Amino acid sequence: MLELIGELFSYSFILRALLVGMLVALCSALLGVSLVLKRYSMIGDGLSHVGFGALSVAMAMNLAPLQVSIPVVVAAAFLLLRISENSKIKGDAAIALIASSSIAIGVIVTSLTSGMNADVYNFLFGSILAMSQGDVFLSIILSIIVLLLFLFFYHKIFAVTFDENFAKATGTKVGIYNMMIALLTAVTIVVGMRIMGALLISSLIIFPALSSMRMFRSFRGVIIFSALLSIVCFFWGIVASYAFDTPAGASIVIVNLMAFGISSVIGLIPRS
Repeated sequence: MLELIGELFSYSFILRALLVGMLVALCSALLGVSLVLKRYSMIGDGLSHVGFGALSVAMAMNLAPLQVSIPVVVAAAFLLLRISENSKIKGDAAIALIASSSIAIGVIVTSLTSGMNADVYNFLFGSILAMSQGDVFLSIILSIIVLLLFLFFYHKIFAVTFDENFAKATGTKVGIYNMMIALLTAVTIVVGMRIMGALLISSLIIFPALSSMRMFRSFRGVIIFSALLSIVCFFWGIVASYAFDTPAGASIVIVNLMAFGISSVIGLIPRS
């Protein structure tokens, strides 16, 4: 096993994927706890579909995928919140509406231009080879910004997550912090899509949070364990992908699924 890990670290593209992926996994886990508790965890799935549509259009126009998809996905996150809060279309219906429309746009644009080539496949299912040095640099900067904002506004995010009405009563501008959570989620989704793929990136948001909630009761405990578990699962997912020659994104999801099963069993053990 040590030889395998040593061989893994000898490849620069895997090191880039590990660096960016662990940062994305950390951001996803932190935001995922709030999203799951607010019953809005599927926003990650919806925004990843929007990201695929934006990436397809960017490829068709020979533009930089990340630079195009980030503002589009951020705009979609704001739109989702506005639709959910101020119209008859609520939560899951709004996500399904935007997600299915974005996938349809992406598929049509792809079929009319490049077709279902290797680049499109990588965007759908992820590839550790898809990260260029420019993508790595931009992804690291964005991930650090997400982490810093989350840590700086931790107490406000905690208040908004558990009781919006009480937060409003204490003078907290709930709408602004909901927008900030959506913004951070959108950026994390776009950055992680290159490795995990549009169809699998939401797993980084959901699995660590659910696993942690099986074992801990406090918000801080769930947050800390979710962050650690997400990083560990990402690392071993990459190791499994290299060892068994399987897609990286799918391997990471399977490792997270195993961790969820183990945490569910541990959570059933009576505590004194």
